[in-house]
Amino acid sequence: MGDPQVASPRRRARRAALQALYEADATGHPVDRSLSWVLEETDLDEPNRAFARALARQVREAVERLDEEIGKYAPAWPVDQLAIVDRNILRIAICEMHEAKDTPIKVIINEAVELARAFGSDSSQRFVNGVLGAIAKASDSTEETTQEAEPTT
Repeated sequence: MGDPQVASPRRRARRAALQALYEADATGHPVDRSLSWVLEETDLDEPNRAFARALARQVREAVERLDEEIGKYAPAWPVDQLAIVDRNILRIAICEMHEAKDTPIKVIINEAVELARAFGSDSSQRFVNGVLGAIAKASDSTEETTQEAEPTT
């Protein structure tokens, strides 16, 4: 992933959200507290700080639903036994897939794979890509079915 200062502001915001979620997941600290110190150390403008805060909060508010979705698409891996970094990268990406209507799914998946490359194990990239690809494929199928079912006028 290279120098974090060279990465796009949006990527650095995702990285900040990941760091805060990782700490909160590992230690039980409140996400807002973790995010405060992470953002102090991160060179981001206010819109990207707001993006990082919103993303981290959305993940924490929807963690049970996100974990259920991870479990559905990675049934061989109990969510509570996944590496903390992989679990939180997936949570962030799935949350963005559902919430960020202005970001293409392929971009969300690519960003998640880049986070996995930077912070995960040797197998994290492939795992994250596989789970998110399966979710995207299922989402595409659902959208196509919905569009086909809509009556035309």
